[in-house]
Amino acid sequence: MEREKQLKKYVTKIQKTSDKKAANELVTHYYHEIYCYMYKQTIDKELAMELTQEIFVSMLQTIGGYNEQKSSFRTWLYRIATNKVVDHYRSRAFQEARVVDILEDDLTDEADFSLDIDRKMELEQVIEQVNQLDVTRQKIFRLKIFGDYTFVEIANMMELPESTVKTKYYATQKMLRMRFQGGL
Repeated sequence: MEREKQLKKYVTKIQKTSDKKAANELVTHYYHEIYCYMYKQTIDKELAMELTQEIFVSMLQTIGGYNEQKSSFRTWLYRIATNKVVDHYRSRAFQEARVVDILEDDLTDEADFSLDIDRKMELEQVIEQVNQLDVTRQKIFRLKIFGDYTFVEIANMMELPESTVKTKYYATQKMLRMRFQGGL
């Protein structure tokens, strides 16, 4: 509870005086969480770091427009992060460089290597399918699966009825299941 109050103070300081120390504290507090959210969706350490950096740059550039009456700071930050990853996957650069070299990671055990490759390939296939969805479905799916948000939280974040969020999520889940059972 005390930490939440301190984070709110940092936000206020940044909004009013562009306080660098407060900005550093805020970024430090959320960096690992946002990085993990990005990594789960990209399976690429460097890309996740790059997107995380872009998210915090965007956060600092737009923090003046943040309104704590509309959402918590964390929710607002995840909205920026989700938009950033959706934009990345829709970008021309991504479309031109779709092939990911999964062999670059430092892997030690041969069994772990095979499992890691299989997991990455499966996740890449899921992400590829999710990237083809409309933006609203992408955001709902990403926030639910990669961000561990509840339907209520997603509905509030996206300003949609909870029933709409559930319907879109379960329809997406069913569609993905059918595509993978049918061999994509």
